[in-house]
Amino acid sequence: MVAEVVVVPAYNEGKTIAAVIAKIKTHRPSVVVVDDGSNDNTFQQAKDAGAVVLKHKVNLGKGAALKTGCDYAVRLGAKKIIAMDADGQHDPEEIPKFMAALDTHDIVFGCRQIPKTMPLVFRFGNKVISKTMHLLYNINVHDSQCGYRAFTADAYKKIRWEAQDYYVETEMAIKAGKKKLKHTMKPIETIYADRYKGTTVLDGAAIVVKMMGRRLWH
Repeated sequence: MVAEVVVVPAYNEGKTIAAVIAKIKTHRPSVVVVDDGSNDNTFQQAKDAGAVVLKHKVNLGKGAALKTGCDYAVRLGAKKIIAMDADGQHDPEEIPKFMAALDTHDIVFGCRQIPKTMPLVFRFGNKVISKTMHLLYNINVHDSQCGYRAFTADAYKKIRWEAQDYYVETEMAIKAGKKKLKHTMKPIETIYADRYKGTTVLDGAAIVVKMMGRRLWH
């Protein structure tokens, strides 16, 4: 049984995953990587770095990979779960403050300090998604698309999502609002690579449409 587990969904992140795991282990030794059907050396790099590695035979999407990892963490007996990306954009130095916040909250949302180098279209899209979610579901999360977040095992059972893609972050927040879970936000530094990865303009538009549709029909 382990008290705290860091879950890292990964798809073709062989170049960064070992360094990410090494940094995580300086704070929390239990790391679960879910290789989501990668066709590079992600699996071997993660295994050699000392993580428990689960593998999807085919690429199912971030939401599916994260759920696989969180389900496994719960089976291990974890009381606290932290989710972070595999590409090095999330700084493991932030882990202790997420874990500390879970002593008094059910879920902790990371909020990126958005640099000017992030394309304007993505900054605008993130705001639209967050504002729409607040209006429709009455939960205020300033950076609804940030994948760096933490939750208790009990909270996970209440927010366990169906989304297999990038809608996972949105669905997670919506369910937290519906279940009236006690939540907080933590500002984080984000390390951006040469190209922005994550929710695209089309992904963002699809998320807004999906939120509106589910609000109308549920």
